[in-house]
Amino acid sequence: MALLILGLIFFLVGALALRRPSSLSPYARILRLAGLGIALIGVLAACIVQIGAGEIGVQVLYGSVQNNVLPSGLHFINPLVNVVHMDTKTQNYTMSAIHNEGAKEGDDAIRVLSADGLEVVIDLTVLYKVIPSAAPEILRQTGTDYTDKIVRPLARTKIRDNAVYYDAVSLYSTKRDEFQTRINKSIEDDFHRRGLLLEQILIRNITLPQAVKTSIEQKITAEQDAQKMQFVLQKERQEAERKRVEAQGIADYQKIISESLTDRQLQYESIKAQLEIAKSPNTKIIVMGKGSAPVILDTKGQ
Repeated sequence: MALLILGLIFFLVGALALRRPSSLSPYARILRLAGLGIALIGVLAACIVQIGAGEIGVQVLYGSVQNNVLPSGLHFINPLVNVVHMDTKTQNYTMSAIHNEGAKEGDDAIRVLSADGLEVVIDLTVLYKVIPSAAPEILRQTGTDYTDKIVRPLARTKIRDNAVYYDAVSLYSTKRDEFQTRINKSIEDDFHRRGLLLEQILIRNITLPQAVKTSIEQKITAEQDAQKMQFVLQKERQEAERKRVEAQGIADYQKIISESLTDRQLQYESIKAQLEIAKSPNTKIIVMGKGSAPVILDTKGQ
C-alpha cells in the first residue's frame, strides 16, 4: 500500500509539472512513468500475501471479516483486503507463583478453596490451539487477544469450580490425576464453543498450607519409622527361628548319639583307644582291671 501511495504522488507531481512550467517540467514525463511503475508494483505487492507455516490468514475487507481463510503458502488476493495472520500451532498459557515463569509477571498462581475449607495454590499450564475453520468467528467475536479473554478466565474459573469437590490432601496426593482429568473435560467443551481446541491441562504444582504440609510430613515420617520397626522385628523373628532350628538340630543329634551308644559299643571304643596308647613310644604301664576304664601309669623318667 505504501508503494501505491508513493507512485500516485510521483504521478501527480509529474502531471502538475506538465501543466505549470517549473524546474521539474523537463522531468515531468519521467516522474509520471516512474509514478505509474511504482504504483503498479505497489498494486502487485498488495495482491500477493504469504502465510507462514502453522498460520492461517483471515481476510478483512473494510471491517467485514470474510469466512474463507487462507492456509499456509503464497496467495493472490484483492489488494484492498487486509489479511490478519493467526497462529494455529499449539500454544501454552502458564499461571505460576514463580516470578517471570508464567504469562503474567509476579505471582499468577490460582488460589482455590478445597472441600475442607483450606486454601490451596495451584500452578497450571493450558495447552491449546486455534481451530482453523473457527478463526473468522474468533476474530469477529473476540479478536486476536483470545488468550486474555477466553483461555485465562475460563481456566481459572473451572479450576476453582472443580476444586471444591476435593479436600486439600487428596488434591495433593491421591486425587491429583482425577482432578486434572475432571477439569480437562470441564474446559474442553467451553473452549470448543469459542473456536479453541484444548489439548491438555497440566497441573504443575500444588502447594498446601504450611500447617497441613507439616502434618503430612510428620505422618510420612511416622509411617516410615513404623515400616522400619516392622523390618527390624521381622529380622529378629527370623534370627530367633534360626536359633530355635539350630538348637533343635543339636538336641536331635545328641538324642540320636545317646540312643546309639550301648555298653558293648563303649567297650569296643575303649579297647581301640587303649590299643593306640599301647602303640605309643612313651614308656607306660597299663593295669587292666574289672572296671570299664584301665589305669595308666607313666614310667618315663623312673
